[in-house]
Amino acid sequence: MAMMSTYPVPAPSRAVHGILCITAAMLLFVVQDAAMKSLLVTYPVWPLLFARSVVAVMVLVPLIVWLGAPHSLRSALWPLHLARAALFATGFSMFYAAFPFMGLAEVSTIFFAAPLFTALMAALFLGERIGAYRVAALVVGFAGVVIAMRPAGGLDLVAVLPLLCALSYAASQILARRIGERESTLTVGLYTLAFSGVLILPAGWAVAQIVPDTAATQHLRWGLPAGALADLASLTALGLVGMVAYMLASRAYQVANASLVAPFDYTYLPFAALLAYVLWAEVPPPATLAGMAIIIASGLCIGWRETRAARRGDTTPAIAESTFTPGHPPPQVSEDDQTP
Repeated sequence: MAMMSTYPVPAPSRAVHGILCITAAMLLFVVQDAAMKSLLVTYPVWPLLFARSVVAVMVLVPLIVWLGAPHSLRSALWPLHLARAALFATGFSMFYAAFPFMGLAEVSTIFFAAPLFTALMAALFLGERIGAYRVAALVVGFAGVVIAMRPAGGLDLVAVLPLLCALSYAASQILARRIGERESTLTVGLYTLAFSGVLILPAGWAVAQIVPDTAATQHLRWGLPAGALADLASLTALGLVGMVAYMLASRAYQVANASLVAPFDYTYLPFAALLAYVLWAEVPPPATLAGMAIIIASGLCIGWRETRAARRGDTTPAIAESTFTPGHPPPQVSEDDQTP
């Protein structure tokens, strides 16, 4: 990872940087989730998520030591990292728990309420502007999510799981924006992924005690199947892909306006649908396709409006995230200065 410049980064460069990072992250997340869906036939979800955290620690700790400042193994912001880890572990446990019951495209489409939640949270908690056009786009996007969940045919409670994951994911990205560049991307990735690995095991044990052990819930059981070491290479590769994807997503929200970056999460959907068709011949039902189209259109509308505003100079990155070196405290900014 390249280290940040000590000079302020122009807003257009930050926007491009964020968009490229989030798009690359979504492509890697598609690969990761397809691998997860395949491995869940054999493995419970808990060791798969734990494996990703273990790989992250094994790679990031020596890398941070080797690179040195501004990366650090110590963090004064560990409460924020712990909160992100709890959201990450809880949310994606629910996301993957839905896989055996729903197609990859169906689960992913409902999850993509996340950018809509992110845009709303950015307005509520970060003070980012949200005008009439964006409000209209958000309403349309949520309508797409409702359609994808197919309530007219009876709401499947399993469909609520990716929706809850969307909410936790959006909250974790708002926390990433709060962290800003006070710490490097490597440090943020290490703490969040390491903490999530610590949290996922007791959480998995607790869920396994509550959920009945049936053929449909084998992916929520506690324990490893026989011969797990034979898949060590696959588990390591899964961890590496997930680690890089997560760090790229975190980086995107660190450097760019959250409501600008969020719509580009939608690049995940067409790739997920295509890969699910190629691997498992999954064809999303009409309601899912309709909801997907509406959600993508809503997200692109928000992104287009944000891009136009950035070109006119109507939006700028937050002062605290644009004028300091990673690893050093940002300048003090008054509440009046932070208000758009």
